[in-house]
Amino acid sequence: MANVNVTELIITGLFQDPEVQKVCFVLFLPVYLATVLGNGLIVVTVNISKSLYSPMYFFLSYLSLVEILYSSTVVPKFITDLLNKIKSISLKGCLAQIFFFHFFGVTEILLLTVMAYDRYVAICKPLYYTTIMSRPICHRLVAGSWVGGFFHSIIQIFITIPLPFCGPNVIDHYFCDLHPLFKLACTDTFVVGVIMFVNSGLFSVFSFLFLVSSYVVILYNLRNHSAEGRRKALSTCASHIMVVVLFFGPAIFLYLRPASTYTEDKLVAVFYTVITPMLNPIIYTLRNAEVKNAMRKLWGKKVRSSLE
Repeated sequence: MANVNVTELIITGLFQDPEVQKVCFVLFLPVYLATVLGNGLIVVTVNISKSLYSPMYFFLSYLSLVEILYSSTVVPKFITDLLNKIKSISLKGCLAQIFFFHFFGVTEILLLTVMAYDRYVAICKPLYYTTIMSRPICHRLVAGSWVGGFFHSIIQIFITIPLPFCGPNVIDHYFCDLHPLFKLACTDTFVVGVIMFVNSGLFSVFSFLFLVSSYVVILYNLRNHSAEGRRKALSTCASHIMVVVLFFGPAIFLYLRPASTYTEDKLVAVFYTVITPMLNPIIYTLRNAEVKNAMRKLWGKKVRSSLE
């Protein structure tokens, strides 16, 4: 790593007031635990329940797994840092956090795109659904999402590693991300900023537009379905659309703007790193009768057997 003098970085955190940080700890710890438990419950339920064998739930289980991993790259350290006076991370640790944060984030984007394609085939080409969305193809689509996330993230790391960091070493954020790290580089970062803009910002916008277009086509095709079929499909699509908006809104807001240190940027980041991963299992289970019924049957049976 050329001209690197800085080996440890200081993180300013979300707020400076120790009392406010303690309040944040009390608020965010249960949110993270709910994220892990809620998404973990979906993963286990889908993999055990025989009634949730369709491709939609297969993709949902992987989405929930990615949510746990995505949140876990940032939130555990963020929560423990709320109790620490000095918040620090090594430069290598910072790069690792950036890699996994973007890896799981883009994998989630690609899984959401796959789920939109699955709904498109189910609603617009129902006679060919089982052929098009066979289990081997589903496995390939999931594998492609992971590979896509990996290549996106490795590009981010390759453009960051050559940068010289010779001080200062204070990151004005509560976790490591590209914008705040680039500000510490003692060289011009215009070119790498443009690469990041294309790789993150434009990628998010085009993915979002593709997803919105897919759901517009799906909703248009629903006019040919029965009232009951429309109601069921709309309920499923509404869940997907809510998750897409919650995920993409903050990401586009942050990565399509010039780098800044506004407090609202940190609060927006809290929303998509801490809050959104917890909301996803709630959205999918509350709006989906099949998932709710499968959970009742599976976990009700487990409780009864443990009491006997």
